[in-house]
Amino acid sequence: MNIALGSDHRGNHVALALMHQLRAEGHTVAMLGECSGAACDYPDIAWIVASSVAKGDSDRGILICGTGIGMCIAANKLKGIRAALAQDELSAQLSRTHNDANVLCLSADLIGQTLVKRIVDVWFRTAFDGGRHERRLNKISKMENGLDPSA
Repeated sequence: MNIALGSDHRGNHVALALMHQLRAEGHTVAMLGECSGAACDYPDIAWIVASSVAKGDSDRGILICGTGIGMCIAANKLKGIRAALAQDELSAQLSRTHNDANVLCLSADLIGQTLVKRIVDVWFRTAFDGGRHERRLNKISKMENGLDPSA
């Protein structure tokens, strides 16, 4: 899978470890907008990674900041992006089965590297369920186009 990976300064160490893990598993990983540990603004990184996914240059994206919250908010501003914050395996699984999340947001400060690895493993091996969830994603698409999802 072709993965876009990005982090702000607080997530840099987690992103670098994750990049090596994903490459060892056979994924193609592009580190986009990496700060090399210097202070940087998470919206800039979220824009680069989410744009890559939205344009189809990357299959999925992973964003890491201190809590994961800022990255998630920023990434979800782009049309076609369904970014989800996962702090455990169940939230990672449900973000895929129910929401077909295409960007995973992680916390560098609140969860350890072992849990990050487990979350990412679950997220990549979990498929979208479709069915009733497809109807809901169609409503989200309507909202992205400024339309009432209930119409």
